[in-house]
Amino acid sequence: MKEKSGLSLAELIALIVGSSIGPGVYGICSDLANVASPGPALIAWLICGIGIFSLVFSLNNLLEKRSDLSSGIFSYAGEAFGPLGEFLSGWGYWLSAWLGNVAFGTFLMSAVGEFFPIFKGGQNLPSVIVAVILVWLLTLLVNRGFESASFINMIITICKVIPLVVFIIAAVLAFKAHVFTSDFWGNVIRNASATNSGFHASTFQQIFNSIIVMVWVLTGTETASVLSSRARTRHDAQLATILGTVTLLFIYTLVSILPYGLMSRSQIASYSQPVVANLLGSLVGHWGVVLVNIGIIIAVIGCWLSWTMLPAETTRLMSDDGVLPKSWGKVNAKESPTNSLVISAGLQSIFLFTLLFTTYAYHFAYTLAAAAILISYILVGAYQIIYSYQHNETKGILLGALLVVFELIAIISSWQRILALTIAYAFGFIFYVIGRKQHKLKLTNGERLTIAITCLLAVISCVMIFNGILNIN
Repeated sequence: MKEKSGLSLAELIALIVGSSIGPGVYGICSDLANVASPGPALIAWLICGIGIFSLVFSLNNLLEKRSDLSSGIFSYAGEAFGPLGEFLSGWGYWLSAWLGNVAFGTFLMSAVGEFFPIFKGGQNLPSVIVAVILVWLLTLLVNRGFESASFINMIITICKVIPLVVFIIAAVLAFKAHVFTSDFWGNVIRNASATNSGFHASTFQQIFNSIIVMVWVLTGTETASVLSSRARTRHDAQLATILGTVTLLFIYTLVSILPYGLMSRSQIASYSQPVVANLLGSLVGHWGVVLVNIGIIIAVIGCWLSWTMLPAETTRLMSDDGVLPKSWGKVNAKESPTNSLVISAGLQSIFLFTLLFTTYAYHFAYTLAAAAILISYILVGAYQIIYSYQHNETKGILLGALLVVFELIAIISSWQRILALTIAYAFGFIFYVIGRKQHKLKLTNGERLTIAITCLLAVISCVMIFNGILNIN
């Protein structure tokens, strides 16, 4: 009997790990050291793990019980709040995906600059030109078919995990328990005259600040759900989400916590980026620095490939559901949405060229990307609650509530970025209205009111940004 074509379990797991492990993993230990000691950081990982698994189990639960909803996390929002809800979720996910790719271009060329000085810094003309070329090469690769692209991504994922495994092994061998426990809760460093105000934070504030750092690096755990329609079986998509998330938590926790057993928190925080490269170099010699820089290059390419696939798949699904124009959902002979890929690649190219004139556009894109994904996640939690309430499933209600609370914490901490995000949504509503008209569907009064309020907030955001009141950097 012929096996069903589609993404295998291994390819789905690789997509999750490949989507999440990017440049952030190589600096997360110093990011954490700047805001927390090992005790609060471990508690934060526990809380973050619970929050992320509430998302994973919510997605798996809905994937099993609402198998008729082929658009994944976007259709859940649609079931909860109608077509506009699906648009809000999908548009936010799409923004997060391709805007994040702008950062990948800069990070990649900066890492390459360690070997070829002409690309030093990652924001000069040669860097931007090469980054734009890579944008279109990856777009062409994905346009040739998702299955072939995902297989390449699996190979890349394996390669970029190797330097992290080497670092973990070296750190475990050099780990000193007395160093790790010397200031476990941050009491010593909080009472010292440290110049970094983050070193004076209470235990609660350290935990809260750590969660903010961790949320961003775990983005991508929903990949298998987004691509579930392309998986060989739905069970593969469910299992891949769990296994991929466990793998990510294991890697991130070890990479971020083990350095506390190598040196003091202030020493870790003072290391230049990429911290993992410099730490490994101090343990094994210069070859460790070279290995990690190669890992960074591979990691960025892997993430870039994954996040080239995801925005295109997002807009295809949204177009199929009538919340975007029909042209965004057209696929070629390889079942790849060419128009969506070209639109995303074009926007990425424009943003990359703006880096020649100012870093502001980069910061604007990056902060919006980080905030946008939270909209998609919290709407999953909302539908999990609604569905479970309708079917008298108490456990499901608690699971959804846990996810909503966790995402609210992240949203509150990012309120300025969320407010700025309304600008991107204001432009998106143009395509939403066109899509509804093409499918001969009218806007409801509730949708008009939501659009009007969002556009008003977008105008207010613009005024606040130009006057320096709204800080999104």
